[in-house]
Parts: sequence; structure tokens; C-alpha cells
Amino acid sequence: MTHSLYILDDSPWFEWIRLHSTDSTIDFLKHYRPVSPKDMILVTADFQTAGRGQAGNSWESEAGKNLLFGLLFHPREVEANRQFILSQAVALSICETLSDYAEDIRIKWPNDIYWKDRKICGMLIENTLVGRCIENCIIGAGININQQTFCSDAPNPVSLRQITGKEQEPVFILADTIKRFKDYYRKIQQGQTEDIVRNYRERLYRHNGFHLYQDADGVFEAEIHDVEPTGHLVLADRDGVTRRYAFKEVSHLIPSDTALSAPFVL
Repeated sequence: MTHSLYILDDSPWFEWIRLHSTDSTIDFLKHYRPVSPKDMILVTADFQTAGRGQAGNSWESEAGKNLLFGLLFHPREVEANRQFILSQAVALSICETLSDYAEDIRIKWPNDIYWKDRKICGMLIENTLVGRCIENCIIGAGININQQTFCSDAPNPVSLRQITGKEQEPVFILADTIKRFKDYYRKIQQGQTEDIVRNYRERLYRHNGFHLYQDADGVFEAEIHDVEPTGHLVLADRDGVTRRYAFKEVSHLIPSDTALSAPFVL
């Protein structure tokens, strides 16, 4: 397998900062002031003392075993009402890279990465808006690479080593992910987002067939009908009636856990 290590070389447009430990890569980038402006700033850490995921959830990671990174860039050409395209692009980049190592890698709406019914990657995206456009975008991601034991109460973690039975090199996965994201980001800058939207939909976790969900009104069966440009998930029941959800308004129930009343939150 050929990797894109050259993409990590410092250049006029790119800077890579390597840390042994930080509170979180997102918080580091929020306060970092580069000596000279860069199009993208990447920070990696062997360990995070306060890593977090969506909606304030914590992220467990054994020191030196996984890939923890943050990416700062300035997508000023993206309007605020289309910011979900950035989430789709980074989720696709990670999903496609991990698919080089294992089958059944999927994107669980909106941007978790799953292997079968288990979570291998979580990410958080924070945008700074100026008017109707995005001034700064910070992406923080944690990919379980070589960790073999998980001690938190997270219901379904898995690592690439557990899947493949082999220890993997995180820097290769990082380089290939950044290369893919750079290519997708160039398409976004050029207004060519059709491939991103289509590929995201095709790689969605349980994108075919009817599955169990739960919202404020209870449990119901539905299939994925659409993911809107705003990021809203549209589900359709067997009668064709659609329901539209923002993040955290609906849970995707995995059948083996339904009896325990332990839905995995989308």
C-alpha cells in the first residue's frame, strides 16, 4: 500500500505541530497563533487530557496508541447554511482511509465512523461564522488505531488493531486522511460538491432498509430518506411519512441492545 506521507511536509500552505500531550487538539488550535499565516494547520497529540466528542461527550484514548488530531483552516467560500459539507468531507476522508484496512467501514450520521455496529472514530467540528460565511473551521478527530482495552462506559468502541489483528502505523493513516481531505476541500472551493454528497450517502451506516429509531415520541421503524445540505436527517416510515431531525433529536437503536433499553445516540 502506497501512502501519502509527502502531504505532511511543512510548506507555505501547511503546518504540522506534534505534541506529546494537550488538553484537546481543538482547544490547542483555538489559542494557537502561527508565526506566519497558513492555509491549514494540523496538530497531533499522543495523549489528550480532556478530549471530547459531540454534545460534550468525553473521548477515551490510551496514550500513544491512537490517532488524535486537529485541523484548522479557513473555508470562507462556504456559506453558513452549507457548513455540513465540511463535516461530510472529513467523514468521507477518514471512512475511505480506514476502508483500505478493513471492510464494513461506514459513516454513522452525522460523522461518527463505524465498523459494523461498533465505533472506531469520533469527531467534533467547530465553525466560527462571520456574517453568512465561515471564517474558521476546526476539526478534532480521534481514531482508535492500536488500543486493545477500553475502560470507559462507552457501549461499543473498537480499534483497527482489534479488527485486523495487526498493529498499524498511525502516521500512515493520518497522511492518507489529510490527502483525501485536501482533495475534497479543493472540490468544495471549486463548488464541485456532487461527488461528496453522493459518496457520503453511499457510505452511510445502515443506509439501506428499515431499522429501529427512537425520538421524543418513542420507538419507530424507518429508513433513511435523505440527508439535507443543512445536515438534517430525513427518515421515512413504511407508510412513506417523513420525519426531519437535527443532531441528537433521534437515536438509532441496534437490535441486540433494544431489550436493554440502551440505544446508541446518533
